[in-house]
Amino acid sequence: MTAARPSDEGRPSLRERAYETLRRRIIEVELQPGERLVERDLAAELEVSRIPLREALRLLAADGLVVLVPHRGALVAPFTPSDVRDLFDVRESLESLAARLAAERADAEGLARLADGLDAARAATRAHDRAAIAAANAAFHSDIVELAANALLSGVMRPLGARMHWLFRLTARRDPDRQCAEHERMYEAIAARDADRAARLAHEHVADGRAASLALAARWSRPDIDPEAIAARRRRGRGDAGKQAGPAA
Repeated sequence: MTAARPSDEGRPSLRERAYETLRRRIIEVELQPGERLVERDLAAELEVSRIPLREALRLLAADGLVVLVPHRGALVAPFTPSDVRDLFDVRESLESLAARLAAERADAEGLARLADGLDAARAATRAHDRAAIAAANAAFHSDIVELAANALLSGVMRPLGARMHWLFRLTARRDPDRQCAEHERMYEAIAARDADRAARLAHEHVADGRAASLALAARWSRPDIDPEAIAARRRRGRGDAGKQAGPAA
């Protein structure tokens, strides 16, 4: 689930290229939760001007991956335990609904796609490829929402897609074999058209990851970060530098 769209020529625009690159770097934790994003440095690194970069940052903010302080600065979202708890609160309700609807509405083509996703997850798990495991897990949950065939539910869940992928990457140390087994049971219930069982398994699957994810979030997050305070310090720093420099001769 990404916010960027292909350009008319079929090639990514500068905004899209910056968005996809930064999105990948945040999800892959190359940029850490709470890390400052300096426009000047990013523009030079990505070889784009600040206008498409700022547009990309706005898309990332809509994804919940970046925090913007208007006219002042940006940073990777801190993704605190409170943020993780809020995400689980929403997921427990909406993903169980998605699984129920998927069991009622999925067609053969959709079930085949879900089965292919499970195969990819198994392969990634056998290879101990954490990045691939996170991507496969995110795709599996996204596919169930798509199989639910409910436009309103899809619209509500779409903005959560990037945060869920990020969460799966940050919590990749959780038992991947257990997660894969839980996904297999969810698939079996959906394929069997057992809506009640599919909803129950989806709820249990999400709830099962809550405590471990919150414990990990306490390690990676930086709850001391206040975007407004960071911007104020930057502003004061520029003011102090100007005073030290003194008036031009």
